[in-house]
Amino acid sequence: MMNLTRPSHSILLILFFMLAINSTSALTKYNVLNFGAKPNGKTDSTKAFLMAWKAACASADSTIIYVPKGRYLLGSMAFQGGCKSPQIIFRIDGTLVAPQDYRVLGKSTDWLSFEGVNGVSILGGALDAKGPSLWACKASHSNCPSGATTLSFTNSKNIRIRSLLSLNSQMFHIVINGCENVNVQGVRIIAAGNIPNTDGIHVQLSKNVNIIKCSIKTGDDCISIGPGTKNLWIEQITCGPGHGISIGSLAKDLKEEGVQNVTVRNTIFLGTQNGLRIKSWARPSTGFVQGVRFMDSLMRNVQNPIVIDQNYCPHILNCPNQVSGIKIKDIIYEGIRGTSSTEVAIKFDCSPKNPCTGIRLQNVNLSYLNKSAQSSCSNVRGKALNLVRPESCL
Repeated sequence: MMNLTRPSHSILLILFFMLAINSTSALTKYNVLNFGAKPNGKTDSTKAFLMAWKAACASADSTIIYVPKGRYLLGSMAFQGGCKSPQIIFRIDGTLVAPQDYRVLGKSTDWLSFEGVNGVSILGGALDAKGPSLWACKASHSNCPSGATTLSFTNSKNIRIRSLLSLNSQMFHIVINGCENVNVQGVRIIAAGNIPNTDGIHVQLSKNVNIIKCSIKTGDDCISIGPGTKNLWIEQITCGPGHGISIGSLAKDLKEEGVQNVTVRNTIFLGTQNGLRIKSWARPSTGFVQGVRFMDSLMRNVQNPIVIDQNYCPHILNCPNQVSGIKIKDIIYEGIRGTSSTEVAIKFDCSPKNPCTGIRLQNVNLSYLNKSAQSSCSNVRGKALNLVRPESCL
């Protein structure tokens, strides 16, 4: 029987953050209003926020940057590391608002970025990126900027994001890139269900990351998992609308780090394009996916509840038409139940050069329009245990 115990790195990470929460009474406090921020949603408060960060960063004490109730107009900001303070908490009781003109943020890669920081927490508050105006520009096929990620952490350690609302990001909502020991909990993400590249949470090149008790409604992957992700724990996620929880897309580059030790538990998918997905382009790569556990998921009217797609090419444009080099092995689907909105509820389309191996279906029960669904298998080896519906093609 499988060990369902949360790994030790997750337990240690949670204890670390609990200690951080309980020590807030001893923090040195910096109120953004004292640095000139205006809570009227009209006056640019970018400089005030950066000054508050500079002061907190230079302190030898643990610090808190406090954002009172109100709306704060902010442009693109980069919070750089190398701080003396061992812990900096952003306590947000207000809403951070992007400029109404989408071009102001659209030319930047990120709206709010943290680079090379250690021990930073974001607690509460809302981020309103004003994405719809850029989405409308793109829909009209005008000459539009790419857009900005709302919140990113790069090359950082011991990061906590809790009880945050991210609304209408221009591009990705939250990106964890090159980080270690990250805890994301109680986050809500909202964007229109038909807007591409508005991924909820994207993780890549990172290890020891927990994403727990989040609600994600967006136009792309609710959670996307990129190359170089190791020891990722995802639990109690509600996803929909969106494209599900996806590992990939992989094989973007010839030399690519692998994805390993990923657990996805107690998730709900509501009307999503996909449920639990692994996707790679059909081209050579040194990448791999191994040690993945998809467990206890409820599907409600999901187009592709369980899917491995190693011929990924979403718009059938400039498809590589080669063979995926990604090696996929040791993937378990257990306790997956609910309804598919298409006849094929389980689809394993693996690489002919590197067939998927060690695929296991156990206690899977998926139906289509109150009748039997179907499974589809190409270049896959594995086994089915206990009740598996639709009938396994393994």
